[in-house]
Amino acid sequence: MKELFTMWKDPRMVALTAVIAAVYMTALIPFKGFVIVPGFTEIRPANVLPVALSLMFGPATAWGAGIGNLFSDAFGGTLTAGSIFGFVGNFFSGFIGYKLWGRLGWFSSGEKPTMRSVKQLGEFVVISFVAAAGTAAIIAWGLELLGLFPFSVFATIISVNDFLAAAVIGPPLLYLLYPRIERAGLLYTGMMDDSDRPNTATRDQRYAAVGLSTVSVAWLLVGIGIGVAVQGVPFGVGGAGIEAGTGGSVVQITIGAIAFSLLVGFSILSGGWSPRLRRSTGRERIGRSG
Repeated sequence: MKELFTMWKDPRMVALTAVIAAVYMTALIPFKGFVIVPGFTEIRPANVLPVALSLMFGPATAWGAGIGNLFSDAFGGTLTAGSIFGFVGNFFSGFIGYKLWGRLGWFSSGEKPTMRSVKQLGEFVVISFVAAAGTAAIIAWGLELLGLFPFSVFATIISVNDFLAAAVIGPPLLYLLYPRIERAGLLYTGMMDDSDRPNTATRDQRYAAVGLSTVSVAWLLVGIGIGVAVQGVPFGVGGAGIEAGTGGSVVQITIGAIAFSLLVGFSILSGGWSPRLRRSTGRERIGRSG
């Protein structure tokens, strides 16, 4: 997680964060009218941006996604206490992509995310699902913690919403943008100094990636399962009429606290990009500075 803080020393990364936040906010607001749960969530095709941009701009995307979502709530009339968890969830969505790419064992393509091969596409779909699961679980847990909605209601809505947007729109977006961003020298690995990125052993990076993925998906599935099978919450979009003020399950809150702590722990354990990808971007950095 070191790069999340050291990036603020680089004016270019700060500028990227501001641009991503503005673009994300601008892409979210027009869809505020396509409501799923009034005052809380809507159809969000813009959710493709955190995962896809993460693979190019790294930590700037995490901060930009969190800030952009917060401002979209403020200017779109949906700012509530739950927006705090919206910030954290969208931050995670913009963080998880660059942490997982190239570190998921046989799920990984071992290539740059240019979306020119089936392996890259498969890897991106897996990461999109993990990002959707983790983001949904964090936000749904927050709304449960605030006593607003049962976990399973928002976990289902957000995970489907986020996954479809990222998996469908993300590959063509990266196909068009990644080579151009790389040629322009704007990949975060080419802008941030090696000393500003974590120097973590490859084995620990993989452990962290597997841990982040496992906890995200397990938290989502277990939470929905408990909601439907134990709490009796109807399964489906909108929670079949579930209203605000029906959250607060001690079981869901406790499970969420444990899962969130594990996500933070694995995030700390995680490092930078894999050595092979780092070498491939290092040539562009040297060429530009020379």
